[in-house]
Amino acid sequence: MVKKTLIGLMAASTATLALAAPASAAEVSWGLTQHVEPGGQVDAETHAAIGGCGPATPVTSAGFTAPLQWTEGGNYGRAGGHTTAIKKPGRYTAKFTCSDGRVATGSFVILGTPMPSRTAKPKPPASSRPATPNPAKPQVAVKPAGAPQTGDGSLG
Repeated sequence: MVKKTLIGLMAASTATLALAAPASAAEVSWGLTQHVEPGGQVDAETHAAIGGCGPATPVTSAGFTAPLQWTEGGNYGRAGGHTTAIKKPGRYTAKFTCSDGRVATGSFVILGTPMPSRTAKPKPPASSRPATPNPAKPQVAVKPAGAPQTGDGSLG
């Protein structure tokens, strides 16, 4: 009986650990600003103790004016930092290398008016003339109904 209980507890523990483990050993949990205005502040954060990593390099991206330096620390192996986004709207990828050799990547969007598509055909200019009625169909004059058809208004 005790043997069956121990086997059951071991199986439950293994299942719990499997559910708690990240999907991939190479995956790094970290946060990055998802949407930013052109020229706005981009923030990044990782927690080494809860799925993140200790960063070995700054975060780099073509969407940054300068690499994001890890200037803040905290509980659970927290590392954080800030940088400025460029002014060109679009989707950009950011990445950094962890102290254990893993590479963390993420993406963010710099908001703004998207560039026109090169494959879209330009629309012809709208005419400023008012629409004219179809000359092939003559209009029929409508005669309004008068007092003889509807009564004179007395209750009679």
